[in-house]
Amino acid sequence: MNKVYEKMEEAIADVNDSATIAIAGFFACGVPRLLLRALIAKKVKNLTLTCGCGPLVGASDELRQLVLNNQLKKVIDSYGLFRSATKGRQDPFEQAVRKGEIELEVVPMGTLAERYRAAAAGVPAVYLPTGVGSMMEKMVVTNIVKHRTPKETREFNGKKYILEYALQPDFAFVHAFKGDTEGNLRYSKTARNFNPVMAAAAKCTIAEVENVVEPGQIDGDDVHTPGLYVKRIVPVPRISFAVTID
Repeated sequence: MNKVYEKMEEAIADVNDSATIAIAGFFACGVPRLLLRALIAKKVKNLTLTCGCGPLVGASDELRQLVLNNQLKKVIDSYGLFRSATKGRQDPFEQAVRKGEIELEVVPMGTLAERYRAAAAGVPAVYLPTGVGSMMEKMVVTNIVKHRTPKETREFNGKKYILEYALQPDFAFVHAFKGDTEGNLRYSKTARNFNPVMAAAAKCTIAEVENVVEPGQIDGDDVHTPGLYVKRIVPVPRISFAVTID
């Protein structure tokens, strides 16, 4: 089955207002920047973006435009803000978070990965040790006070664990170095990061791919995400950019 879409607009045609979208990437590494730009051009609103570790910090220009377009309702991430107070004062996203205009829910990176993995496996929730003894144990950590709901804990073999719920986005946007026309994907080195777990967790995964090849041209042992999880792929050029995260 050929899953190639030549036009980005066609690949994201069913991404509508209020969608929850997983955005892969570790800061600037492996971020689906061209899919983000297509999302900006589509001007859908009220979006929830679920991340892993700072892909929107890495794609700061795209994040800025999403904020200026009033497209975001909520972001879930383990590292969603600049470390620099000066940059924070200049950043529309951080200022919108501080004003309560956009919700930022902070989740430890490993916990996010496990929540995606649980969704991919059809498991509704998992008990995890990460965050025990911190505010992560007590409540959902968010800038919106009414959403700081308490968390359930339980002891197993004398150790305390936190109940965390599976996270299944409507869509996942991923970036792959190579993919065949049936959707089998291979990522480049550390650009793999959150791509596989997000692709498996989402209801619909859309991949921007630098090198599109025919089926069989990626060795089976080199496939990082099987085509089973990928609904659409879009050929894209490799882009260069500079980014600072301080």
